[in-house]
Amino acid sequence: MRVGLFVTCVNDTLFPRTGRSVVALLERLGVQVDFPLEQTCCGQPLYNTGYRHRAESLVLGLARAFRDHDVIVTPSGSCAAMVRDNYPRIAARPATEQRATGRAEALAEAAAAVVPKTYELTEFLVDVLGVTDVGACFPHTVTYHPTCHGLRVLGLGDRPRRLLEAVEGLELRELPGAEECCGFGGTFAVKNPAVSAAMGTDKALAVTGSAAQVLCTADNSCLMHIGGILARQGSPVRPVHIAEILASTDGKLL
Repeated sequence: MRVGLFVTCVNDTLFPRTGRSVVALLERLGVQVDFPLEQTCCGQPLYNTGYRHRAESLVLGLARAFRDHDVIVTPSGSCAAMVRDNYPRIAARPATEQRATGRAEALAEAAAAVVPKTYELTEFLVDVLGVTDVGACFPHTVTYHPTCHGLRVLGLGDRPRRLLEAVEGLELRELPGAEECCGFGGTFAVKNPAVSAAMGTDKALAVTGSAAQVLCTADNSCLMHIGGILARQGSPVRPVHIAEILASTDGKLL
């Protein structure tokens, strides 16, 4: 199985350790991992802001970048949801000015090529590789926040929790109001900063109330939002992506 890592913009620019952790984890499980250098953004910021026509070229670009891979794995429920949920919508109704250029057919082919083979990391581990115990060791107390795209669009369910529960030494603490949005929402945080900050503050209080040492999510965008608020509050809670925990075999992060 040839797997292409779609690392995403946030991880590439701000959280490179998450990408390295995914590679270390998958290679430990016997998976060949490639990183196509031509990959760029999935197009979610443009699409969510109303620039559908500008997102179309990114759909085509992602399909080209991963055309030789059997599976696309991404450590981001948000970007996986963009591909799986919104690429078919883009292909079904391309921007009007593009119809005469043959763009519609190309978009349909691109969506058909990438949608069925795109997986969020925990989905790939549980559903494709069929594992929950990945041989990880992380002796810390951890609370898990299920991000909105993973919870509501992808339907990840208990997959991330099952993986965390199988980690040696890890004690999973319940997060009060776990299914409530943290308030980041990508461009929502830019357009509605006061509401976003208030929601994030509520989530940070819940994290503190769990008495966990580590806050874990499957999306670094949400982790960045909550973690930033925790840092400004002087909280000792450490934000860590689930891939980094699952890659750990000695209790330490890469």
